[in-house]
Amino acid sequence: MPLHPQLVPLAEGMSGPDAVKMSDMTPDEARASYLALAGLFGPGENVGAVADRTVPGPEGEIPVRVYTPSDVDGPAPVVVFYHGGGWVIGDLDSHDRECRAICNRARCIVVSVHYRLAPEAPFPAAFDDAVAALDWVGANAAAVGGDPARIAVAGDSAGGNLAAAVSLMARDLGGPAVGFQLLIYPIVDCDFDRPSYTENADGYMLTRDVMMWFWDQYVPDTARRSDPYVNVLATEDLRGLPPTHVITAEYDPLRDEGEAYAARLEAAGVPVTHTRYDGMIHGFLSFADFVDVGKQALTEAAAALQ
Repeated sequence: MPLHPQLVPLAEGMSGPDAVKMSDMTPDEARASYLALAGLFGPGENVGAVADRTVPGPEGEIPVRVYTPSDVDGPAPVVVFYHGGGWVIGDLDSHDRECRAICNRARCIVVSVHYRLAPEAPFPAAFDDAVAALDWVGANAAAVGGDPARIAVAGDSAGGNLAAAVSLMARDLGGPAVGFQLLIYPIVDCDFDRPSYTENADGYMLTRDVMMWFWDQYVPDTARRSDPYVNVLATEDLRGLPPTHVITAEYDPLRDEGEAYAARLEAAGVPVTHTRYDGMIHGFLSFADFVDVGKQALTEAAAALQ
């Protein structure tokens, strides 16, 4: 199907003649541009409570933001959320609206994690911070009103990569029991020749060049890109991973790798649900206020978490 009509004005603005490619920016310029885009959509939904704090990390304190739904009756499930942005951009503010929506719709506590960013801190820095945050939640869920027996991980794009990777680590090394993983158009591979990369090389929001730039910042040593904790599709054995919901978008370079991961999880006996949203682009959940399909995807994701 063609690009969804509710996305056309945004897509035209991002691909117009005056648009500057993120791959032509410095990391700081890219971060400022991304936050400016996120700021166009106004405040998110009200939740019961929001609190910023830090948790211990391997190289210092890790900022997190804890969202608590209203009218919580007893310890609530906890979702550890990792923001997207190609491991280079994004922070607690850029994904504040998505975390609020998940908190309300799934009736869960959301712990949003701001891991270290590349290129200042390349792989495995973000992954190490992601693991540390999950470990902290596993040991301290009660401190935020959560139930340590009901912990999920979630993330979009690079955050989806981190969510999938920490699930692998928890399985491999006996980390906190992850009960579910929500992977929103995740990065799970670095094969830039997949059909979705070819079809959407110069598409909307995320392009092939930008995605290659992200990889160059996060894993500049190409020999390390086969590490299963960054290239999760390289993992030989996916058995024993938690039930998973995967979201992909038709006009997204990452479409095929996300769908390949869902298929491999299913083949390994992992309970999997997957929805491809036709007419959508990478990042469409961030535009849920004016894209009805974004609202639908958030509702379906929350239902899967529940």
